[in-house]
Amino acid sequence: MTDLDEPVEVPQTRVGLTPAAAGLLVTLTERHGPLMFHQSGGCCDGSSPMCYPDGDFLTGDADIHLGDLTVPGLERPVPFWMSVSQYEYWKHTYLTVDVVPGRGSGFSVEAPEGVRFLIRSRLMTDHEARAFGLV
Repeated sequence: MTDLDEPVEVPQTRVGLTPAAAGLLVTLTERHGPLMFHQSGGCCDGSSPMCYPDGDFLTGDADIHLGDLTVPGLERPVPFWMSVSQYEYWKHTYLTVDVVPGRGSGFSVEAPEGVRFLIRSRLMTDHEARAFGLV
């Protein structure tokens, strides 16, 4: 049996989150209602994931839905969107939403909390890339 024959667990989505980010999302959802993320391809604040009340940021043909974040304690998953141009750079990476101390963008709902969301990334494994149709 080769390594390629071994069963491998592949994530159901291209994006996940840390327990700290999940906890913050529960708190923010209590204050703002259902939420969504959008990751644009800009510099500065545009390179951080932005968290909005769901529907406040309009997505369209220039965006791709990477997946829905299942958050313990929330009835509804949190959709994660990315600009197509940014996706082209990051399509071979698995993304993890984390939260760190610092000042978030004025438009992202976590900004007043003294923390900001941050993307941590790693290259997908060959198995993951195949599962997502990237090779």
